[in-house]
Amino acid sequence: MTREFIIGLDLGTTSVKAVVFNVNGKVITETEKMITSHYPQQGWVEQNPVEIEQYAVQAIRDAIDEAKIEKHKLLTIGISAAMHSLICVDENGEPLSQALIWSDGRSSEQAEKLKETNGFELYARTGLPNHPMSPLSKLLWMKEVEYEPYLKANYFLSIKEYILQKWFGLCVIDYSMAAATGLFNANTFQWDDEILELAGVTKEQLSKIVPPTEVLTGINKDVAKNMGISNDMPIVIGAADGQLANLGIGAILPGEVAITAGTSGAIRQFTKGFRISDKQETFSYAFTEDYSIIGGPTNNGGIALQWLKELLNYQGSFYEFTAEAEQVAPGADGLIFLPYINGERAPLWNQHAKGNFFGMSITHKKEHFVRAVLEGITFNLYQIGQALEELAGEPEKIFVNGGLSRSSLWLQMLADVFGKEVYVSESHHSAAWAAAWTGLVALGKADSFADIKKNVLMGEAVKPNMENHKIYSKIFNKYEMLANDISKYF
Repeated sequence: MTREFIIGLDLGTTSVKAVVFNVNGKVITETEKMITSHYPQQGWVEQNPVEIEQYAVQAIRDAIDEAKIEKHKLLTIGISAAMHSLICVDENGEPLSQALIWSDGRSSEQAEKLKETNGFELYARTGLPNHPMSPLSKLLWMKEVEYEPYLKANYFLSIKEYILQKWFGLCVIDYSMAAATGLFNANTFQWDDEILELAGVTKEQLSKIVPPTEVLTGINKDVAKNMGISNDMPIVIGAADGQLANLGIGAILPGEVAITAGTSGAIRQFTKGFRISDKQETFSYAFTEDYSIIGGPTNNGGIALQWLKELLNYQGSFYEFTAEAEQVAPGADGLIFLPYINGERAPLWNQHAKGNFFGMSITHKKEHFVRAVLEGITFNLYQIGQALEELAGEPEKIFVNGGLSRSSLWLQMLADVFGKEVYVSESHHSAAWAAAWTGLVALGKADSFADIKKNVLMGEAVKPNMENHKIYSKIFNKYEMLANDISKYF
């Protein structure tokens, strides 16, 4: 009996996706369930873990039904998940709190204290810059305010761990998700005793740390029935979405950099071992025992364009809106945008950062502002890329995915700013495909992670205009000076 289909389950911050692939990476079908975020107070962002677990089951069931495949032909499910969520859970695995997700900023004060006291020491051990996104700072907030769910909790889990606990009755976490907590020592691959003491938690309250190829069996029979899978089918734990986005787009080898540009954004690269930035500008998260992913996330990608579109009350499509920038030469006639409208992670790591337009003139029109916002988003990614380059060397190829990658104007701008060829994946399911591929590796159906390159389709490269690159290099120098100067006032 040939098992010829695999599922990538992608637990994101905006939705749960289940994508059915054949073993060569062709998408058979996909389903998506949108997640509701709740904002109980200014700066707080929560989600319902019970709802998300139900969505995960439904998404898998719907994907299997739509693909019209029999359950005995399904090989495995691999899982990708967004990082930095935190749930307080009781002894029976029931949530005592909502899930605090990465964008929850209630622990800003605790993150600042960490940064001022022993920030670099913690960063050097964990690879995670001090920021409210970190579960460590969230735990410190819970401890300081005597948050009732924290005081009663038997376990502290991410959304992914919570789901696996419901399905298998096990508390397990892969290397990459553990690295994203701020509690994981990247040198020992264990929970860090001193950091746990600081946070007021014990190892017994945390999950067992395992590699991304960990195979889980014995799923709850009712869960399997509701999903439409065999209860003896193995599920592979997978990894975090950042590592898997790189893997799924084929950015694996030295010199290969991946940029994700959606509502937010990130620039990342795989590297051997554990590498950190002297300026604490980048993260370093384990993937396997030998390889880590280094890079930086930005809060401000397409959200900045959406904000400008709504501010200007532009009624046309998003494509028409970005096309306005084609009327303006590189540099937007001296208008520079610092894109920190949603606070910022890399390179500032400052939740209180604010956006700015610099150099406004009476001659600037709508199209100049559109161009400046696009360039500001790109310069921000380039600035993070410069910090990445100090650790991993100059990039040779840039791979791109995410919503902004559908804009040919922005892709050319990206190639021009970086001065490198840009490659775009033909699939929008990089993390889900990499999660499924991790399942194939775990079950011995694929020889290595690197072999995924044979199954990633790329479009034609976007080549840089080197004259524009020279122009952008001069403008970036001014952008960087402005960013560094103005950050003193946040």
